[in-house]
Amino acid sequence: MNFSRISFLASDAPAAKRAHKALAKRYGNAHAENADVVVALGGDGLMLQALHGCMKTGLPVYGMNRGSVGFLMNDYREADLPARLAAAEQTWIRPLRMTAKTHDGRKHERLAFNEVSFLRQRSQAAKLKLTIDGHTRLEEMICDGLIVATPVGSTAYNLSAHGPILPVGAPLLALTPLSVYRPRRWRGAILPNAAKIKLEILESEKRPVAAVADHDEVRHVTSVEIAEDKKRGVQMLFDAGHSLAERVLNEQFKF
Repeated sequence: MNFSRISFLASDAPAAKRAHKALAKRYGNAHAENADVVVALGGDGLMLQALHGCMKTGLPVYGMNRGSVGFLMNDYREADLPARLAAAEQTWIRPLRMTAKTHDGRKHERLAFNEVSFLRQRSQAAKLKLTIDGHTRLEEMICDGLIVATPVGSTAYNLSAHGPILPVGAPLLALTPLSVYRPRRWRGAILPNAAKIKLEILESEKRPVAAVADHDEVRHVTSVEIAEDKKRGVQMLFDAGHSLAERVLNEQFKF
């Protein structure tokens, strides 16, 4: 593909700002409305912001690491960027759609490419009721929280919480508890990506819970519904031989 018109996006990190200046001088910096591709300069946090933004424009996203971990980013090099973009492997990803109800009766819809997480807001553990496709699976779960992760997000917060790594492209979601107290031996589940997940927050005023879609938090939720959004998605670009699927596979053999 021809990616001659590049729109650069940088985080606030000094290294990202320097890279933005150097690359814009070398290749120009098209406005997003006239661009063929967005090149994000920063870490995984910036990549998530770019993915959310590019759902509206339909532009593919290519990241170069000017942050810390950079799992979703390619290596940074100033030279030969158009050639790298032309040879890049493409991965289409879809977000989760979260619909949360809060104490004031309002509904809040958010999207998440990595995960939707539920976190207790105070010292007391959360009490959650879990329903999947209309069937109650856990009447009461006492825990610090819960993560619903996509394959892309399975190597992020989900992996840190000892959740499973899911292959990119697999029609699956990971359900991973955080410091679960009851049921004592429950370690989570792997669900089909067509599953409709509902969480009800029990004793929600006494044990308040926040729901977080990627970086977007909704506090004092009473119930949340989660499903894969079939109508929206974004194209990610990775250097040839270093696709997202390869990165996720390789992550399972790191020690």
